[in-house]
Amino acid sequence: MRKRGKGLSSIGYITGFFGGGDPNQAQISLKMDGTFNLMMGTVDIGQGSKTALSQIAAEEMDVPVEAITYTNSDTDIVPFCMGAFASRATFIGGNAILDACRDLKRKMKEFVSAFWKVKADDLVVEDNQIFLKNDPQKKMSMGELGAASTFGGAYLTGLGAYRPDGPFQVDPVTGAMPVLCAASFATTVVEVEVDTETGGVEVIRSTQAYEIGKAISPLMCRGQINGGVAMGIGMALTESVYPYWPSGDLAVDNFGDYVLATAADMPEENRFAILEVPHPDGPYGAKGFSEMGANAMIPAITSAIHDAIGVWITEFPTTPELVLRALADKKK
Repeated sequence: MRKRGKGLSSIGYITGFFGGGDPNQAQISLKMDGTFNLMMGTVDIGQGSKTALSQIAAEEMDVPVEAITYTNSDTDIVPFCMGAFASRATFIGGNAILDACRDLKRKMKEFVSAFWKVKADDLVVEDNQIFLKNDPQKKMSMGELGAASTFGGAYLTGLGAYRPDGPFQVDPVTGAMPVLCAASFATTVVEVEVDTETGGVEVIRSTQAYEIGKAISPLMCRGQINGGVAMGIGMALTESVYPYWPSGDLAVDNFGDYVLATAADMPEENRFAILEVPHPDGPYGAKGFSEMGANAMIPAITSAIHDAIGVWITEFPTTPELVLRALADKKK
């Protein structure tokens, strides 16, 4: 017999270190051809940070995103980054980039003010050029400025940094601590079908809503959500690193024994919504959310299984064996 059930979960996910105080640095330079070299220690491990951080730099400099070259190939030369984890890249790294871009624009104005014999405050960096506020026709493209600064003996480079407050200690009794950086929120509703003869569980529908401040790259956000669905299904139903925990003697050490969720395991109906409530401290209102895409699926699936067969299974992954044992115990 195949029984269906629905489950819901709501979660919040904090950006950055638990306790705060984790810094990032950024460096952006104007090149001779008018394009920019953005140097960051933040590594793109599939979460799309290379794209999002380049977009933030392009937006702040008001230039095409194609004019930004993102470089993070060598930790010996790039600015410091605490790491690509804790959904911190966009919020903390993005704020460091804003700081660096504003420093670069200040230096660009100073260079041109000396070149044109005008006040730096009378200059505007906008629309891929720099021009005189009261005389927009007196202007210089980024390419012209890049060449002028290079052959004028200058190297226009902006430096920036950002560090959330902290680190703070957690109250050992109450668990209380100051609110840090930002938190994203999500709600997931799934429908599952449980085969009571085999114990198999199939996720057939998934509906999710994410409040992430501002979607810097909506396409990347969609990819994170879809990837999170697959990862959440895998963690909830099939993936077991230590099947004989707490003994690690028979731990999985190859992908032949580690059952990953694939496209075949994705729900037939997979809907999502992105809600934007800009955060006052986020770069253009953005908050981090990448990791939480997988988190909400697990409790939602567990709740849906309970709704379908009337038993709570709190061990992961929820294998067919566990389902059948739970059903047998229920009959007793």
